[in-house]
Amino acid sequence: MRTPRNDQLTETDRAKGRGQHVPERRCVVTGEVSPAEQLVRLALGPDGSIAPDVHGKAPGRGAWIGVSRADLEAAQAKGKLKGGLARALHEGHIAIPDDLGERIETQLQRATLDRLGLESRSGTLLSGNEKIETAARKGQVRLLLHASDAGEDGRKKLAQAWRVGEDDEGSGREGLVLPVDRGTLSMALGRENAVHLALTDARAAARVLAHLSRWQFFTGWSRDAANRDSDPHATSVSGEENIGALPTSTAASDAF
Repeated sequence: MRTPRNDQLTETDRAKGRGQHVPERRCVVTGEVSPAEQLVRLALGPDGSIAPDVHGKAPGRGAWIGVSRADLEAAQAKGKLKGGLARALHEGHIAIPDDLGERIETQLQRATLDRLGLESRSGTLLSGNEKIETAARKGQVRLLLHASDAGEDGRKKLAQAWRVGEDDEGSGREGLVLPVDRGTLSMALGRENAVHLALTDARAAARVLAHLSRWQFFTGWSRDAANRDSDPHATSVSGEENIGALPTSTAASDAF
């Protein structure tokens, strides 16, 4: 069954299509199970301290959460988070920092911006209105991004060029507004006035969205009209699917 229009074709969907195993984990707050890529890992330190591990690579035991920052902090205040972690990790002595939510949000932001920086250095990321508009009209744009303070006129102009390039006029296809302004983006990418960005490779776009979707879900960043994206079934010049709108992440995961 095809993914509905405006629903992102995720890496999980791609893996399932290739018959690959998709790791799943249980959220210690909600008890729901989801693909690990949608969740945030919390690592247990030797001293019993809990720290965010957004890349899922820290050594030792860990548990997973699939909730927003607001829900996490509510669960922490009620003791539900500590109870869930104690059961999942089989550990009686657990120290959870009061600012855990802030730490997770900071790491998710850094992971996304670092990913954009890597794509920039690899040559798959464009910035600048003229470059993006030219690539968009040629059908070379796989994902369009905007700083939070980008002007509406600029967003609409580039979105229109994208729709023209994909022969998709009237679809409502638009870019995604990031939860950071142009100053933060410019500093992260080492570029002047980074207001609009475009990924020209489908795999690069998927890598960026893997980080961005978790960041936006955790922060509760609202998706307005500018956050709607393209038809995931459109095919790029390289034969890869275009990336669609960000998914609504579901809470879930397993401790290990």
